[in-house]
Amino acid sequence: MNIILFGAPGAGKGTQAKSICSKYNVQHISTGDLLRKAIKDETDLGLQAKSIVDSGALVPDDIVVGLIKEAIINSNLEGFLFDGFPRTINQAEALNRLFEEQDMNLEKAVFLEVKRSTLIDRLTGRRVCTKCGETYHISSKPTKVDGVCDVCGGKTKQRDDDKKDVIENRLNVYEKSTLPLKDFYQRHHKFVAVDGEGKTEEIFDRICYALKN
Repeated sequence: MNIILFGAPGAGKGTQAKSICSKYNVQHISTGDLLRKAIKDETDLGLQAKSIVDSGALVPDDIVVGLIKEAIINSNLEGFLFDGFPRTINQAEALNRLFEEQDMNLEKAVFLEVKRSTLIDRLTGRRVCTKCGETYHISSKPTKVDGVCDVCGGKTKQRDDDKKDVIENRLNVYEKSTLPLKDFYQRHHKFVAVDGEGKTEEIFDRICYALKN
């Protein structure tokens, strides 16, 4: 089973992706994680992407597609969940070509619907462990000790791209570049919208229902 999970920054893709991968035994492919690893490792693609990510703009298609292709080729699993990819029509078409090359089929493109005000609250309050990558929220999922990761004891901090001015830019870029994907996958009869507001478990149940039906 190959699934695309998309929605605006802060829609909850990363959280839901973990549960989906566990239930359906597919590999989680997150462009955000791939980009952050490439930046941390200072690979050629990572160095190209760093200044773009810090500004809140979308990373160019050739960089993202290159990372995704490497992840697919190097995997030994048959199913994937694409979290945060594709973000543009060009990327969607590139993914279709990769599917054809690798003899893969897309099951569903699941879109998480979340209000803009909710997205801003989620992102500005998000804190990430600099050591293990565990994610928290200052109100909905705070650490037991302020600034200290519950899992590994590392330092938590706000990512540069989670600051309010950058978030506003990210959402504006998203609305312009990514929403057309709804129409793209509707035309291919793969699109399904899921309400992304509410408790994590409730959202996951809605996603499972959408995948089943």
